[in-house]
Amino acid sequence: MDLSYGQEHEAFRREVVAFLRDHREAGARPGRPAALEWQKLLIERGYVGRTIPKAYGGYGAEPDILKSRIIAEEFARAQVSAGLGGQGISMLIPTLLEVGSEDQKREFIGPTLRGDVVWCQGYSEPGAGSDLANLRTKAELDGDEWVINGQKIWTSTAHLADWIFCLVRTEPDAPKHQGISFLLFSMKTPGIEIRPLIDMTGGHSFNEVFFTDVRVPAGQIVGRRGEGWKVANAILRHERGSLADPNTMLSRLNAMKSLMKTETIDGRRLIDDPVFRDRLMKIEGEVMAMRCNDLRLLSAAVNGQDANLAGMIVKLQTTELRHALEGLAIDAMGEMGLVYGEGAPHLRDNGAWQWNYMFYLGLIIGGGTSQIQKNIIAERGLGMPREPKLATA
Repeated sequence: MDLSYGQEHEAFRREVVAFLRDHREAGARPGRPAALEWQKLLIERGYVGRTIPKAYGGYGAEPDILKSRIIAEEFARAQVSAGLGGQGISMLIPTLLEVGSEDQKREFIGPTLRGDVVWCQGYSEPGAGSDLANLRTKAELDGDEWVINGQKIWTSTAHLADWIFCLVRTEPDAPKHQGISFLLFSMKTPGIEIRPLIDMTGGHSFNEVFFTDVRVPAGQIVGRRGEGWKVANAILRHERGSLADPNTMLSRLNAMKSLMKTETIDGRRLIDDPVFRDRLMKIEGEVMAMRCNDLRLLSAAVNGQDANLAGMIVKLQTTELRHALEGLAIDAMGEMGLVYGEGAPHLRDNGAWQWNYMFYLGLIIGGGTSQIQKNIIAERGLGMPREPKLATA
């Protein structure tokens, strides 16, 4: 079995390595203006938006699994930003490519990919979290506008977003998985109120969002009226994938190795301690398995094959693995791993390890809890019987 990449792909690897060597400083500059410039350069070189058609603002290359893997490997090895993320780029763009109209693709994909438009996701509601189809935010058609009333909760980055993609109920008498529509609208639309929710990291990333007679043009609907659940499922697939990026995981693993080579206990490097090294090797093995599963998913997508079960495990595996990885780093820092908070003395890496540890504990719940993911894998992936429901009086 020949596992080599071949001359063409090794030449491509050298090209990526040379780019990173020449532009490393540009990729490390702080601040949003620098991040937008870096994103523009990555798109131009085909390291971001590689297979998105040029007509929609991408690079326009043909799918090539190995080249995508080489890009991910080298950016992770160099610990250089692989470009902007967020719900618009990782979730909405692939969904619009899949089910959006031609006008929607041309209007939204390019600005979103460049980072000019920031999106948030209007899905969860009080009483409609795990059971998302129970949502009650309604939209009624009034002439050529939708009039929206209701509430969303746990809306990430709503306070920073320019636009929202939002699930609303447009057919109140239809069964709960039907009668839902998927709308796009500006967060500057009159009638939108945003209230902050402080999470356990101490930061403000989540929000409550209230809609009072918010008027949205009727044409800003993705897919057909009342068939938004199909669009929602497409988004959820991409959301769970975005929560489980193997490239980010590899970058964090490399940062962990660097940390363990500098942290010491009784004058000995942590990387040389058998207990810590064993924990590191276990995590590295799981990261390798995760990356191989990602290749399987990419290959299946390119070749039109079914990899349904392989996709189901991704969110469960990665959020729990990432939480364990960040936890090992905290343990490696010893008592300094307990230091957290802006301006705290002796804070390491600006508190990134502690922040991610708490954030990924939240993501074990968010985007579908681990318990729900296990049920999905068991019932839909392995064909096991559904969990019995308690009889109601």
